[in-house]
Amino acid sequence: MPKIVFLPHAELCPEGAAVDAQNGETVLDVALRNGIDIEHACEKSCACTTCHVIVREGFDSLEESTELEDDMLDKAWGLEPESRLGCQAVVDNEDLVVEIPLYTVNMVSESH
Repeated sequence: MPKIVFLPHAELCPEGAAVDAQNGETVLDVALRNGIDIEHACEKSCACTTCHVIVREGFDSLEESTELEDDMLDKAWGLEPESRLGCQAVVDNEDLVVEIPLYTVNMVSESH
């Protein structure tokens, strides 16, 4: 069973976390299931960038991003070569190390 290590994030996961994942599960679903409330304004439909994550280790084990995901990622704050949308990054057999960026672009955040 693969593991995902979420690096510390001041608001969402101050201590960081190492959690179990299942093949076929998205990084976002693993985070939410483990109490790491990554924003996901479009309800996981690949229509925004609020669940943007950076895969620091294990990036090559993920399926390639689609053209739609790439178009969305172009709008993400702090884009890096290993950036993915958490709702689209599907876990395979390899462990991942994931960083949650400090900021997200959300024009309609309902929590404010």
